[in-house]
This record gives sequence, structure tokens and C-alpha cells, in this order.
Amino acid sequence: MAQRDVVPSPVPMKWVGPLRLSGNVVTGEHEVPLATYETPLWPSVSRGAKISRLVDEGIVATLVDERMTRSILLDTDGAADALAAITAIHAARPELEATVAESSRFARLIDIHHQIAGNLLFVRFEYSTGDASGHNMVTHASDRLMERILATVPGVRYGSISGNYCSDKKATAVNGILGRGKNVVAELTIPGAICSRWLRTTPERMNELNIRKNLIGTMLAGGLRSANAHYANMLLAIYLATGQDAANIVEGSQGITHTEVRGDDLYFSCTLPNLIVGTVGNGKGAGLEHIERNLVAMGLREPRDPGENARRLAAMIAATVLCGELSLMAAQTNPGELMQSHIALERTPAAG
Repeated sequence: MAQRDVVPSPVPMKWVGPLRLSGNVVTGEHEVPLATYETPLWPSVSRGAKISRLVDEGIVATLVDERMTRSILLDTDGAADALAAITAIHAARPELEATVAESSRFARLIDIHHQIAGNLLFVRFEYSTGDASGHNMVTHASDRLMERILATVPGVRYGSISGNYCSDKKATAVNGILGRGKNVVAELTIPGAICSRWLRTTPERMNELNIRKNLIGTMLAGGLRSANAHYANMLLAIYLATGQDAANIVEGSQGITHTEVRGDDLYFSCTLPNLIVGTVGNGKGAGLEHIERNLVAMGLREPRDPGENARRLAAMIAATVLCGELSLMAAQTNPGELMQSHIALERTPAAG
């Protein structure tokens, strides 16, 4: 088979913003890079960013939790053996924590969950991983834990290093319930006058559309722990621009848009419980200078406590998702606006 030349595949990228942020992780005004072929995304997110600058506190981004997971699969002779094994695993928690600490400078074991299905034991290890998203880090740590368990716990045999109870790059309920990655909530309270002037809608219409479209529509479609218009669009664009594993938008886009009418104002929030992102590690190495430049420009190369830069990135991503979600939802309250915008921004005149 003939060897093919490797041709770069650039994705168009623009900076949007600035977004005004506050919260428990990052404050101030920040621009973000979006790499996408969907050109209307840039002005759409920019419109949401403008709204954030018209509100004193801007978008409030709250980091609720963070953890990365890997679930191993153990084989036993029966459920009683599986129960005895998980009891022994929990009893050995201090030794397991020490094993993880020896495996990495940054990985730390923070929790253990399990499920038993017949004679099969699924053990979900949860870790903190510093500034890395942690895919390889938690797999390496789980390998070491697997070795220790097989050597010290009677009646168990190797099944797999990953038993899908993690759950990586799949739409599942467990990630939303137990957490995987950064759990961030982004909120914005918008005065009715701003809704009218800049979004061409009202708080009442936005709230009604969110209930009917995102909640009822998604329920009818059989959505799994997800009720939003298009989180995946913003996530993919900023993941590509900052060197993330783009496949993690599968679980990352499982989020909930929640709205309320508060007097004359619109409360608009985006909850993203599964943001798997990092500022070091795969996707940010040699030969990817544009990723490094973007992270530097976002202020994510400053010396901070371990994990702080990744938390700041997650907060910026959640705020970016809110901006794009807000703008699209506003457009969909008006007949024809969405399609007119796409035609104006994506169609090019035919060659003469």
C-alpha cells in the first residue's frame, strides 16, 4: 500500500468575547478561542458574550465538583464472592490510596463505587488528577490497583481494565449521578430590557421555549440526563482550540438548561456535570504550537496551585456554552430568525 503524505487539516478558528465572569474559580473578562466549520457559531457566542458584559456580575460560573474515573471489571465465581471482594477492597482503602499516590505525582484516589451483576464485580475508582484531564493517569493508577487487588483479595480474577462503568465517551446516567470530570454551573440573570433590545425576545418567551423544547421535547426524544439545545457545538469548538479529547463531548454535552422568570428578569443557567478537560497532557504537546498559544492567551499557563488552571478552563468553557445556548434559544423564539442567520452567514454567492 502506497504511503500517503500527511497533510495538515486546519479547522477555522476565531476568538470571541470577552465574556464577563465571576464565581468561585475565575473572575474578570476573558476571550475564548473557538475552532469550528459552523461559522454562525462565532457571532452567536459573541452575542451571548455581549449580554454577559451588560450585567454587572456577568456569568457566575460555580465549580461544584471534580473527579476522573476508571472502572475495572473483576471476575468471581458468584455474587457472594463478589460481595466479599468489594468488602475487602473498601477495608483496604488506605493501602489503595497509597498505591495510587506511588503511581503518579498528581493522581489521588478520592472515592470507590461498585456494582455487582451475577458473578461480575464492577469497581469504579474516582481520582483527582491535577491540571490533566486524566485519561491515561487514571488508567495507569487503576492498573496498579488491579495488580494489588488480584494479589491480595481472594476469589477474584482479571476481567478488564475498563468495565464501562466509568463511563468514558458514552451517554450514560452514572456520570451525571456520580460525576466524571469537572461539574460546573454557569448562571446569568438578564434584565428584561436587555432581553428585548439585544436578544429580541422576552423572559417569558425564553422560559416557555426552554420548558417545551429542552425539557418536554428532550423527554419525548428519550434524552438521557440531558436537556439543552446545542451544548455540543460550543464544546467541540473550544475543545479543538484548547487541545482536549474531542470525543468527550459525548458525555460533556449531557447538561441541563434551566430558566426562570424572576420579576422582569430572565434567570438562565447551564449545568454541565461532565466536563473532561485539562491544560496539560495529550493534545498539548510538541507540534501543536497553536494550542499552546491559545492556552497562554487565555491565562492558563500562569503558575498556580495544581489543578487551578484546569478549573479555570472548565469555568470558561461552561460560560462559553451558556453564551451560545442563550443566543440560539433567543433566536428560536422568533419565527425564521435561525434560518435567516444561517443563510446570511454560511451561504456564499454563486461564482459568476
